[in-house]
Amino acid sequence: MNGLPGAGAGAGAPNPYDPNDPNIKRLNAMMESCFGKAAISGVMGFGMGGLFGMFMASMSYDTPFHTPGGAAQPISSLPLRQQLKVGFKDMGARSYSTAKNFGLVGLMFAGIECGIEGYRAKNDMLNGTAAGCLTGGILARNGGPAAVAGGCAAFAAFSAAIDAWLRQPKDE
Repeated sequence: MNGLPGAGAGAGAPNPYDPNDPNIKRLNAMMESCFGKAAISGVMGFGMGGLFGMFMASMSYDTPFHTPGGAAQPISSLPLRQQLKVGFKDMGARSYSTAKNFGLVGLMFAGIECGIEGYRAKNDMLNGTAAGCLTGGILARNGGPAAVAGGCAAFAAFSAAIDAWLRQPKDE
């Protein structure tokens, strides 16, 4: 048997999870640190962004005349092999770009929220709302003061809405 709970290991099998194991303690300490939370969020955001970018790129070919990169020749007039090459190249570029953006947002938001939570020593909705405002403002900094205010307001509102939804009591 494999020793996994519920996988037929039997009642007498030893529990493979030991909370006093130094490796488990090290992983728990990493996940409780702001650096660890931010790094994990950045990596997960990068992965999610890559999948989202791939999906969105596959949906962007709405007409047979769309050619990625603005080439003069419609994609429908190219041979199949060339069409696939152009399509996959464009899909990869869009996927990587979206992955970088999602990863940056995840890294920044999680790091800022963890820092605010540690500074305030409270776990409430204000942490996520303030982190959303700071993240949105930082991401919009090149657009001027109006863009910073809009980014702050939009990210804060979205963070507050998600946080409120996640904190509501379960129906169970």
